[in-house]
Amino acid sequence: MGMMNQDQAIGVGLLGCGVVGGGVAELLLRNRDAYAHRVGKPVVLKAIAVRDPSRDRGLPPELFVSDPAAVIDDPEIALIVEVMGGVSPARELIMRALELGKSVVTANKEVLAKHGREIFEAAQKGGGAVYFEAAVAGGIPLIMPLQRGLAANSLASVQGIINGTTNYILTRMAKEGSTFDDALADAQKLGYAEADPTSDVEGHDAAYKLSLLASLLFGEHVDTEAVPREGISGIMPQDLTYARELGYVVKLLGIAKRAGEGLEARVHPTMIPVDHPLARIDGVTNAVTVHGDAVGEVTFSGPGAGRGPTASAVVGDLLNVASLLDTPDRMMACLQSRTVSPMPLDEVDSAFYLRLQAKDVPGVLGAVGTCFGTHRVSVRSFVQHPAEGGHAELVIVTHRVREASFRAAVREIAEMPGIRAISNVIHVEEQA
Repeated sequence: MGMMNQDQAIGVGLLGCGVVGGGVAELLLRNRDAYAHRVGKPVVLKAIAVRDPSRDRGLPPELFVSDPAAVIDDPEIALIVEVMGGVSPARELIMRALELGKSVVTANKEVLAKHGREIFEAAQKGGGAVYFEAAVAGGIPLIMPLQRGLAANSLASVQGIINGTTNYILTRMAKEGSTFDDALADAQKLGYAEADPTSDVEGHDAAYKLSLLASLLFGEHVDTEAVPREGISGIMPQDLTYARELGYVVKLLGIAKRAGEGLEARVHPTMIPVDHPLARIDGVTNAVTVHGDAVGEVTFSGPGAGRGPTASAVVGDLLNVASLLDTPDRMMACLQSRTVSPMPLDEVDSAFYLRLQAKDVPGVLGAVGTCFGTHRVSVRSFVQHPAEGGHAELVIVTHRVREASFRAAVREIAEMPGIRAISNVIHVEEQA
């Protein structure tokens, strides 16, 4: 291999230098020689756009500038890495780069979930590419294997633990019997949860990632605002105890699958059997199981967040784009034929867990059974525990049924004179 020509160097511009951006800059500076060898020409970090360029970030101060547009417009910069987060100005900056024919690597799940369709179209038009490995499951290589490694398959479904904060909280609750509030407080202390944890615990973050995954699998832009979403704040320690007794664990899952002409994409707490591939994924680890018609079931797991893992995914994308600069890569183009809304939950088929408080009087169970019969809900398993003060706690797991039928039965049961309260309802998925 001869001397590398510096004129051929591929210039990189970084937008944002927070936790992930700092990690990306460090990797690019530290591993320059290895990357040059891998790509065939030097990959050089030319500029980093930040709000306050004078602040010391432990990186060469001459790299920092305050104007992101100037970074994008620089003719020596061919690749833009966007790790600012948020929708604006990230969307406008990404679009500007793509219109100039540059390629973009981003870790920004929100902007892609909301504006992915126009972004991928702009890339196609401008001749550049958009890579987003870091946006879906942090450090886990997922997008590349789905697009390339499993390209032979028609992918029927995906299920994933794609939010580390909620997985950590549910793991603590299951292992230690702690309440949601206590486990959340611990997650905040350890830096796994933000001061305002809403995006994580109410499932927004998982819904962004799921709509990206579903868009990828089905070649249609999945409207992220229409993804049915339920968080984990309603899960009680006793639900996790009953789950264990019945042979299940509870995870916040993102689920996407084809369903007849439509498609399902939903995020909610889900009971899965202990032998399910996602059942043993604990703590802040993420994992995604996909079903292909030829390969069967494949599960990817690893760190879903954090400086090192996320920077690893960003720079991996960067090197892939750099090595293909002159030949746009159709396999990774993520073109989406149209925008679709996932089916509303009422139209989805699922099994269910129901926990309710009943007065300990004869006939209550019979009445519940009759009501389920009327709505064609069949019971798979049933546990009854005496509760304090002459009340009983009933736990029922059903077979698969249309959600609307199940909810109608539950509404009727709630009105029965012998029922004190419906304590919780959780979706159940038997198969990966």
